[in-house]
Amino acid sequence: MRVLVGPDVSLPELYAAPETPWLRVNMVSTVDGAATGENGTSRSINNAADRKVFNLLRSQADVLVVGAGTLRDEEYGHNELPIVAVSRSGKVPPTLADSEPGKLLLATTRNAEGLDKARELLGEDNVLVLGSHRVDLAALRKALVERGLTRILSEGGPHLLRDLLDQGCADEVCITTVPRMIGGGNPRISDGPPIDAHLTLHSMVEEEGTLMARWLVSR
Repeated sequence: MRVLVGPDVSLPELYAAPETPWLRVNMVSTVDGAATGENGTSRSINNAADRKVFNLLRSQADVLVVGAGTLRDEEYGHNELPIVAVSRSGKVPPTLADSEPGKLLLATTRNAEGLDKARELLGEDNVLVLGSHRVDLAALRKALVERGLTRILSEGGPHLLRDLLDQGCADEVCITTVPRMIGGGNPRISDGPPIDAHLTLHSMVEEEGTLMARWLVSR
């Protein structure tokens, strides 16, 4: 693994957040922009180099923030880190429904159809009602920081990445580009209405053709 852009330091130093609170999003993509592969998940396109950064970013985080659809599609299981499921419907992801108290938080809206059931399942303190029709992600970030969860890592999916950028909540986007092109109709790493987020390249690392870049969101 070699550093192409940025200081020639260890990987943990290279990826260290410059301050807290800090919210970064980590995504993987093929060269032609696909966020998923043949089985509809990111697991079918990631590789060993990507997993190094994936595991490192988790080790540097206090909490994971993930869209409910991604939790469902990627079949997330229990994790050492607490997980925040972002869901307008208020439905608890089935693979995490039996999480230990406090290990799964649900960020949803006042009008969510599953709100009452989520409160019953997770406990009222673990259901964050933020907004009426869409989840207020700035309020979510603030709520997590108030709980002492200042190093926030989001693993998407594409709609959540777009919304975090649109609402001005993301400080950084980490993108691994694997040396593959797969065509087809797979989703891009950002999906939804158009946005115009300006990024500054912080660093880039290469391993066997895989590029792992840190992009800072310009304010």
